[in-house]
Amino acid sequence: MRYTGPKEKLSRKVGENLGLKAERSFSPKSSFLKKPYRPGQHGKARRRALSEFGSQLLEKQKIKFTYGINEKQLKKCFDEAKQRKGITGNLMLSILERRLDNVIYRSGFAGSRSISRQTVNHGHFLVNNKKVAIPSYRVEIGDIINIKPQSRPKQIFFDLINKLKKHEAPLWLLIDKKNLEIKIKGNPEDNDLPKNFNMNLIVAFYSK
Repeated sequence: MRYTGPKEKLSRKVGENLGLKAERSFSPKSSFLKKPYRPGQHGKARRRALSEFGSQLLEKQKIKFTYGINEKQLKKCFDEAKQRKGITGNLMLSILERRLDNVIYRSGFAGSRSISRQTVNHGHFLVNNKKVAIPSYRVEIGDIINIKPQSRPKQIFFDLINKLKKHEAPLWLLIDKKNLEIKIKGNPEDNDLPKNFNMNLIVAFYSK
């Protein structure tokens, strides 16, 4: 079952600001910044040093919370990456980065992955002129993503053109900021992948 509680509670749980509430996560209103300790009665108690297994579980939580995926999806991602030639951890991240909800977030069309997931679920986006309402849909090189014409006037996309002027998307995404179009120019390279995960710990966990 997907977690539906306060997003920033997840950041407090892992002890790292995961930016799950868009701009609010880095504003003075952020509950993570106000309460930089674990939630719960004993949250202020000093954290014990984690065992190797505990560190692996923590990294798994971080990546699942960040991308909004469950255990089954993460394990499936590992199994696929393991079958490919290359660094398994980087291949896992590349697979996750190519999720449709993540691409929309990375392109600046949504302030957070949770908002992006919501817009996809509600059928607001077209991939190659066909409606895709599956957040985990994996984009391919050459795919073109647009907002459905009927959805453009919706409040969630208000002032998007001006917001995109301030946004820098990764190089593997080509953004037409005037026509609100995303084109998949390539696959994420190692330099494009997030650096805040210790993928070696996650790979070690699933390799047992």
